Amino acid sequence: MSSAESITVVDKSGSRATVWLFLSAFIVMADQLSKEYITRHFGEFEFTRVLPILDITCMHNVGAAFSFLASASGWQRWLFIGLAVSVSIAIIIWLHRLPRGKHSLLAAGLALVLGGAVGNVIDRIRLGYVIDFIHFHWDTAYFPAFNVADSAITVGAACLLLDALFDSRRKT
Repeated sequence: MSSAESITVVDKSGSRATVWLFLSAFIVMADQLSKEYITRHFGEFEFTRVLPILDITCMHNVGAAFSFLASASGWQRWLFIGLAVSVSIAIIIWLHRLPRGKHSLLAAGLALVLGGAVGNVIDRIRLGYVIDFIHFHWDTAYFPAFNVADSAITVGAACLLLDALFDSRRKT
């Protein structure tokens, strides 16, 4: 293989993940901009009722999903950062290895999870906690607050599950 051919192969293999990495970058930007807006306009625990079931608020989450490990002594911050960085690297490698034009649902799911993980890890590194601000409730029952990154991770995970379901049906 000549050097010109190997450059072409590198260019082709790099381009198949580019669109998906742009989606991840968009999620990170939307997440960070929304959190910046919230922190400029709300103090912690201050809220505005948007709908009878929805508040926009500002909460600091030192734990993981549903404030898991929030009461730990601080080691969880580094665990979550390490986990997010490891998962992000694995997802980037996976995206680059996907055949071009195939597995779009899988690639979209991976890109959404990647963008959400990076959005939240930026908060953990910079602030020591994640800013959550979307808070649904029904009467006195409150769902844990979340953010754009959490939403992207959730939708991305749903895409991954759907892809696995469709893939298993294609094989049978």
